[in-house]
Amino acid sequence: MGRYDIVVAGGGHNGLVAAAYLASAGRRVLVLERLDHAGGLAISARAFPGVDVRLSRYSYLVSLLPTKIVRDLGLDLELRRRRYASYTPTGGTGLLVDNGDEARTAASFREVTGGEADHKAWRDFYAMAGEVARTLAPTLLEPLRSAGEIERLVGAEAWRDLFRRPIGRTVDERFGDDTVRGVVLTDALIGTFADPATDLLANRCFLYHVIGDGTGEWNVPVGGMGAVSGALEAAARQAGAEIRTGAEIIGISPSGEVTFRAEDGEHTVTGGHVLVNLPPAVLDRVLGRPESTPEGAQLKVNMVLTRLPRLKDATVDPRAAFSGTFHINESRDQLARAYAQAAAGRIPELPPAEVYCHSLTDPSILGPELRGRAETMTLFGLHMPARLFRENPEEARADALRATLDSVNRVLAEPIEDCLLRAPDGSLCVEAKTPVDLENEAGLPGGHIFHRDLSWPYADGGGWGVETEHERILLCGAGAHRGGGVSGIPGHNAAMALLA
Repeated sequence: MGRYDIVVAGGGHNGLVAAAYLASAGRRVLVLERLDHAGGLAISARAFPGVDVRLSRYSYLVSLLPTKIVRDLGLDLELRRRRYASYTPTGGTGLLVDNGDEARTAASFREVTGGEADHKAWRDFYAMAGEVARTLAPTLLEPLRSAGEIERLVGAEAWRDLFRRPIGRTVDERFGDDTVRGVVLTDALIGTFADPATDLLANRCFLYHVIGDGTGEWNVPVGGMGAVSGALEAAARQAGAEIRTGAEIIGISPSGEVTFRAEDGEHTVTGGHVLVNLPPAVLDRVLGRPESTPEGAQLKVNMVLTRLPRLKDATVDPRAAFSGTFHINESRDQLARAYAQAAAGRIPELPPAEVYCHSLTDPSILGPELRGRAETMTLFGLHMPARLFRENPEEARADALRATLDSVNRVLAEPIEDCLLRAPDGSLCVEAKTPVDLENEAGLPGGHIFHRDLSWPYADGGGWGVETEHERILLCGAGAHRGGGVSGIPGHNAAMALLA
């Protein structure tokens, strides 16, 4: 098929970012994507037969995507801020963090914790995290700094509390209430199977959840995640990149040859450089070297409701509680018990999870007939490692979903099942995706949403964090240094490494 300046192996959002930058710089770029659409797992989909709802089926919120990339590429994209950060039911009340009303947040802390100390600790802790975010975010789009440079940038206190000692110890020291501790710790566990009391992997996860774009805010993409990938694809095509879907990469050589399989057979193209937007385990396979499969650790449940469920605390509007992150059985002690049970090979008895309702902020994802008559609900379950689903995937998925819905019902005033919409064929609008499902359906080894364990946002060796042992092969996906989440950062950095 010919020779290109750049062949991008994989058309996920990072590959599209790299393609858009490089094509805009005059490079001849080919993007090859196995699926029948670009965007990877950052897509919107109609998940239930006959139900006109465009769910963000896999990834679902945006934080790490830098404004610089949006501006550089001229993306036609709207991200809406959520007024309510979170609601955490506990007993007959709950902790509401209201970004628009500090007094209300303070009153909620008093109600749940019985005093002022934890609210003051909350403000101090997130003021520190905010300074780290403002300091670190710009460095994610630059060559890697050394650990010493980052330490000097963030200061001794933040370096100790967020980087050098387990985040669980920091949280235990700073906060006295178990519920408050859990709210902080969940950001250290999304998509990460770790014990925050001992494992610094949880610190890395926490950092990427609080530093996005210098604010750490998690915003709602209008139109769903498909709008993000759609804008990136449009930018890449407009810049002149060629994008071919239905093209599965089956071989990459250090010399720049890329072999792919399509409906019309096998083809080989050559690139001056190959940018790899594939999980590291897949790259191992296509390079012909031994694979090391990571392990994902989450349960994703998508639902469509006829209405929001009632809360035990009738003084809180469900629209406020569910438009932010709604924490379910995620106190510090509950998280620890669930981790211990999963590590022992059992589905947690009371799975910790969190939900939010995209349609409350962006009703455009609902078809005209459902607006005002339905809401979406997205659930992300913690401590669900792939090992739990290997032996009997179907049965284990059903067990995990049953336990998770029971966990949800423990904190509501009515069963969530009573609120589920039925599709025209009579089926309930609820689907669950395990790590094994992501592996089998999306080609994601181990179902790991970050492709492998997250890295620190620094490295003493320098470089852009996209280099490989082969001069003509660079990483441009979540497996690169400073990867994780829908960010475009590895794609940007791979392009900059070539254009510098």
